[in-house]
Amino acid sequence: MPDMDQSEWYSAEAATFGDRLAAAREAASLTPEALARKLGVKLATIQNWENDHSEPRANKLQMLSGLLNVSMRWMLTGEGDGVEAPVPATNDDLQKALADLARMRAQALALSQDMGHLEKRLRGLMREVVL
Repeated sequence: MPDMDQSEWYSAEAATFGDRLAAAREAASLTPEALARKLGVKLATIQNWENDHSEPRANKLQMLSGLLNVSMRWMLTGEGDGVEAPVPATNDDLQKALADLARMRAQALALSQDMGHLEKRLRGLMREVVL
């Protein structure tokens, strides 16, 4: 979204309940599994909330707000006390991410080749054992 004001990032027009829940959970450094344990719900419940397939009842919404240190109003509408909008990535960040991806791709290719050689060696050894 071009030129979006930071205060509008999580507004009702720009984000869903699930978007705000995921952002607040991440800001609290919690995994979906950890949040599910703290709330006493199944992981699938958290995933359904974050994917906007369902919403929590009032008691769970209140618990979420407390655990994630955001207001219930913010969770529902994006207004009130919530988390800061993400900081936009810089060109340097993007270049570093691309370089990391290229490095990991090369490592994966090398591992794949090593695995192929090992598999070939194992097949040869298995033939020797069978004979």
